[in-house]
Amino acid sequence: MSKIAFVFPGQGAQYCGMGKDFYDTYETAKKVYDLASEATGLNIADLCFTENEQLNITEYTQIAMLTTEVAILKVLEEKGLRAQCCAGLSLGEYGALAACGAMELEDLFRLIRSRGIFMQEAYPVGGAMTAVLGLDADTIRKVCEETEGIVSIANDNCPGQIVITGEEKAVQAASAALQEKGAKRCVPLKVSGPFHSELLKGAGEKLAVELEKVEVHDPEIPYYCNVEASAVTDSTVIKELLAKQVSGTVRWRESVEKMIEDGTDTFIEIGPGKTLTGFMRKINKDVTVKNVDKIEDLEKLLSEMAEQ
Repeated sequence: MSKIAFVFPGQGAQYCGMGKDFYDTYETAKKVYDLASEATGLNIADLCFTENEQLNITEYTQIAMLTTEVAILKVLEEKGLRAQCCAGLSLGEYGALAACGAMELEDLFRLIRSRGIFMQEAYPVGGAMTAVLGLDADTIRKVCEETEGIVSIANDNCPGQIVITGEEKAVQAASAALQEKGAKRCVPLKVSGPFHSELLKGAGEKLAVELEKVEVHDPEIPYYCNVEASAVTDSTVIKELLAKQVSGTVRWRESVEKMIEDGTDTFIEIGPGKTLTGFMRKINKDVTVKNVDKIEDLEKLLSEMAEQ
């Protein structure tokens, strides 16, 4: 019997039209978009389905992504698919919180809307993020520590792909040093801030205030948190972990390795794109990886699982 994990992508996978086929086909999905709109005061369907510049602005991207992920999740659940654990990359962690039942959806939508605004406003100019390809985490961490200024690891995504973050000059200096250490490439990312950097601690502190306003339940299934790469089953630690996550390293590779160590052998990526599917195949080629972005993905998944 397979042990299934639902996993949810983060910012960067968004695209215009994401989730529209689910919205048009399933009342369950439409209700999620309507609920998110009601909770945030935004027209989330318009934000996701019509050409607009806002979709790629952090304060709007995050609520659009989360709504789409939850809408697809609810359709999967309606079809009888269940996971034994879950996780999400950065904002995707809120999709995992929906999957494990740790918070009410209205609270999750309000929180991610606030999180996006706080992160957008925290460090509007002078920050940068760069993907470092072909070097190990220990080497990258050491170079960051030796570089003048603020620079650190934002995301440990998978073997050979790690993202650094911080002050623009420090990120540039670290990138040059990493190339001298043997990095295949250092690719600057088009982002609006130095996410998962200590420069965003203020945003995490503001989010902590908002978190105090919501009720958190014990997860119905374990969810693996970004900042500790460990299974969370106790509601009392969740608020602190989410506040830390804004400025802390996203330990995705370690989280996936821990899920596999705990017996997970099937990963279903829920949401736009195939980013996590790509990471998964570099982390461990022996596990089964599926993604559900469109209805045809869902139909294929249901057909394959019916045959097992």
